[in-house]
Amino acid sequence: MTDVADGVLHTLFRSDRGGHEQVVLCQDRASGLKAVIAIHSTALGPALGGTRFYPYATEEDAVADALNLARGMSYKNAMAGLDHGGGKAVIIGDPEVHKSEELLLAYGRFVASLGGRYVTACDVGTYVADMDVVARECRWTTGRSPENGGAGDSSVLTAFGVYQGMRASAEHLWGDPSLRDRTVGIAGVGKVGHHLVEHLLADGARVVITDVRQDAVRRVADAHPGVRVVADTESLIRVEGLDIYAPCALGGALDDTTVPVLTAKVVCGAANNQLAHPGVEKDLADRGILYAPDYVVNAGGVIQVADELHGFDFERCRAKAARIYDTTLEIFARAKQDGVPPAAAADRIAEQRMAEARATR
Repeated sequence: MTDVADGVLHTLFRSDRGGHEQVVLCQDRASGLKAVIAIHSTALGPALGGTRFYPYATEEDAVADALNLARGMSYKNAMAGLDHGGGKAVIIGDPEVHKSEELLLAYGRFVASLGGRYVTACDVGTYVADMDVVARECRWTTGRSPENGGAGDSSVLTAFGVYQGMRASAEHLWGDPSLRDRTVGIAGVGKVGHHLVEHLLADGARVVITDVRQDAVRRVADAHPGVRVVADTESLIRVEGLDIYAPCALGGALDDTTVPVLTAKVVCGAANNQLAHPGVEKDLADRGILYAPDYVVNAGGVIQVADELHGFDFERCRAKAARIYDTTLEIFARAKQDGVPPAAAADRIAEQRMAEARATR
């Protein structure tokens, strides 16, 4: 067995970051589908989480990512007050090259075979139109288009929730939820990031952006000429006078290299799994940097897709997403009370809810 494979099994069965109920490896040779569906917990209800389509270097990397993302969804759904556990799926491949109708239909059949234990939606590399295709084979699909009975793009409320998390961070740190005249750096202005830019500008913030995709940068810069553009994330985290850093791309943005040079006083962004490894949350706290736990502030999207299962109402969802402000403040208060970083406080609250649900079964 390779070291990587052994590491995956350690995470699944022996690590305190494991404890997953089920992991399904899916393959359809006719369409080229290779996918992993990970169900971390159904303590609060059917597992709910998106489908990531990504060109992983190895299959082991894909399994490891699915495990981490599924666990994060359990905590996210618990903190969002949803009656859903956590799950996630990853499809291995470049979506620009390998995505096809046949592949998505095959994927839908695998999700359907779980009989409702896992409900899927969009994530990196998948879109509303893709979920419409998946839904043709699987009724446990959310994030569909309004024309097909869905709620449409969930990134709108994801960005709104992150903005609420920033407001709560500002209230906690500076005594005022307004972001006027604050400088916010956003790494990743794709699906969620470009909506976040609009909220910040409307609130009077100064915005600095970067993205590996130049078309995403151009879209924001063309629409908002006052936004400052920097070359890369390494430049962004060193911007002098940066108040808030918002990682809005892939995970692992906060690690042993970035945290020591980060100039921001707050980290609050949309990316999942921002902490590269356990202990980074303490490093942030030791530097006096306030961390708004990612799975708390980026829950607006999952709030939306969960609501879709019950007949979508945008204003109802927006009201639920607005509560991310109060939840974030609750976490900061709990962290201060317990003398732990906010990430640990959030974990404790989420774990308590899941434990209480299991105890009542």
